[in-house]
Amino acid sequence: MTETTATTRDALADHHGIVDAVLRYTAALDHADADLMVSALTEDATVDLTPATSKIGLEFPVLSPRETVVTALVGAVGPLDTSHSVTSARTRVDGDTAELRCYAQAMHFLPGEGPDPAKTRHALMMNRYTAQLVRDGDVWRIRHLSIDSAWFEGDPSVLVSQA
Repeated sequence: MTETTATTRDALADHHGIVDAVLRYTAALDHADADLMVSALTEDATVDLTPATSKIGLEFPVLSPRETVVTALVGAVGPLDTSHSVTSARTRVDGDTAELRCYAQAMHFLPGEGPDPAKTRHALMMNRYTAQLVRDGDVWRIRHLSIDSAWFEGDPSVLVSQA
């Protein structure tokens, strides 16, 4: 049995904190939780969904700063019945900055339709997230997030229509 060194513990803690930032971001989308999203982002955060949305025929602007990101995304995705699952997270830390690459699979139904088995209109996305993060005290926050689509299934209009 080998001892865990302080360096290894710090690396594991950084990895966990970095992944937790993206988990806070996606949970905020699923629960329409603006405060949780704020906790995941720096004040000057930028979220760029254009690599993903352009592939499915949607126009969505690059969002910045944090207040704009939170208002736009919690307003657009929050009302939907959604679930985001984050996998395959890889992190690289350089002092108080880091990069995260992961996948996020996201299922979207119109409001109130997710639990109804008769409703089949949906938007299922497998996205590649690339994030630049900074350490803010003991917490990691996303400064820049780029989202690209690996694949898509369903109806893109679910993502922009609330009816």
